[in-house]
Amino acid sequence: MRTTPETVAELIARQWGDHRPGLMYGASTHTAVLSHHRTAQEAAARAALLVDLLPAGRGTEPHVGVLLDNTPEFPFWLGAAALAGAAVAGINPTRRGPELARDILHTECRILVTERAHLHLLRGLDLPGVRILVTDSEEYAALLAPYAGAKPGEAVLAAPAPGSRFLLYFTSGSTGAPKAALCSQGRLAAAADSLVRQFSVTAEDVHYVCMPLFHGNAVIADWLPALAAGASVALRPRFSASAFLADVRAYGATYFTYVGRAVQYLLATEPRPDDREHSLRLGFGTEAGAVDAARFTERFGVRLVEGYGATEGGASVQRTPDTPPGALGRAGAGADLAVIDPRTGAECPPALLDAAGRLLNGSAAIGELVNRGRSLFEGYWRNPEAQAARTRDGWYWTGDLFFRDADGFLYFAGRTDDRLRVDSENLAAAVIENILARWPAAAAVAVYAVPDEAAGDQVMAAVALEEGRRFSPEAFSAFLAAQPDLGTKMSPRYVRIVESMPVTATNKIHRAALRRSGFRCPDPVWWSPPGGSGYRPLGPADLAGLLAAYEAHGRAELLER
Repeated sequence: MRTTPETVAELIARQWGDHRPGLMYGASTHTAVLSHHRTAQEAAARAALLVDLLPAGRGTEPHVGVLLDNTPEFPFWLGAAALAGAAVAGINPTRRGPELARDILHTECRILVTERAHLHLLRGLDLPGVRILVTDSEEYAALLAPYAGAKPGEAVLAAPAPGSRFLLYFTSGSTGAPKAALCSQGRLAAAADSLVRQFSVTAEDVHYVCMPLFHGNAVIADWLPALAAGASVALRPRFSASAFLADVRAYGATYFTYVGRAVQYLLATEPRPDDREHSLRLGFGTEAGAVDAARFTERFGVRLVEGYGATEGGASVQRTPDTPPGALGRAGAGADLAVIDPRTGAECPPALLDAAGRLLNGSAAIGELVNRGRSLFEGYWRNPEAQAARTRDGWYWTGDLFFRDADGFLYFAGRTDDRLRVDSENLAAAVIENILARWPAAAAVAVYAVPDEAAGDQVMAAVALEEGRRFSPEAFSAFLAAQPDLGTKMSPRYVRIVESMPVTATNKIHRAALRRSGFRCPDPVWWSPPGGSGYRPLGPADLAGLLAAYEAHGRAELLER
């Protein structure tokens, strides 16, 4: 009986001698296929190169920055770092200038692996002590050539162990510099094994990696489970909604990971009679929302499983067969997860749900998900303040809003940054989004807070309409009035009509950008004035009156945050 590997290095080494298809890429033109053995060989070659470039005596677990699209070089370097006992810092190519330099220098990368397409991002940056390797250059090929005969385990900087640092992944946030979460080889090998068992992944599966590998979603939930099961991996350089099904068919893909915005992009493509003619059996991800997940399953015949488990590893929710629609699951065995009111430290009361599963007491039931038991959180790199904030009073605070029903099932309600306070009532943006997403004219919805001119917040919604639809204030008002779970404070004061949603590099809606622009934006904005009925365009006179009210209440500076 094969034992479960305790490190990612063991998962890489186990590919040696396996000549079945392991890594596929280039489906848009022609599909190139490398065997599992070849991928392990390429990782071993880079591990040997790494050892020679970073001689012993300068500390263990040196950091390698990887600034690449989803090319084969990315998993090769992940494997190399695992084998050599080094760590990879995923570098986000949407960062620019000082912010990009800060990410590379903060994680103390001694080597930066990139490609010619990204070299312009590095021009003018001061990166002392960082050696840059350009993977699609003749110099790189010549540098790597002497190591072609390397084997896994022959060249190490530090012997890989379960506690060895393996990944430093930047977590997104609306304020402050991104934090680099630490991930050990042992924790990620265990997570991979857990997902293999949860989704019955076999060596016959093909995992389609279209989310960016510099983010934990693609590596932890897609690449690693494939590695653990001996399944094939198919790479897409960058996510493309229009190429999604063509890729899936070309690769014979059976599994993929997603974030909510990617699902919205896929649903926005033109429906075709053959939308269900493919090999996919499962999608696993976050924040698709119950409405979009149901639409996706109805159209493509693929089940989407919503999961919860942050890159930090501090808390996870386990889905069980009896998990009701809209819920993520319960706390795993031995876990002590609670929904806590962060102001009082008290546990929130259970959610009251109607027959349709709609939340009726959101203001009381929604709080922050907290792990009061053993946490797998391994800390942030060189950021003790952020680490302390995560582990207050001996508990792990996730920074995510949840509510729990009477049976203990947990429901995601947004980020703590997405909480709104309207007329002293606490609201969660995700709950309002799920309601607005029922509107047939909406292709995508994002809800966020804008400051009220006198006190607290007001609700603003950005809405991308279905093709050929126009915003009808009468129809929208009638829709809102018909929603039994739309609380009296939840109706948007402002509605911004967008051609497309601004997104981050990981295809999540860029709420920070939406919040910053608020109602002062180039897109059409409709608003419901205080004491009025229905919506009307926010014109120059309305805007001038609003800005004067902010000045009168001393709150104008809040619009600049």
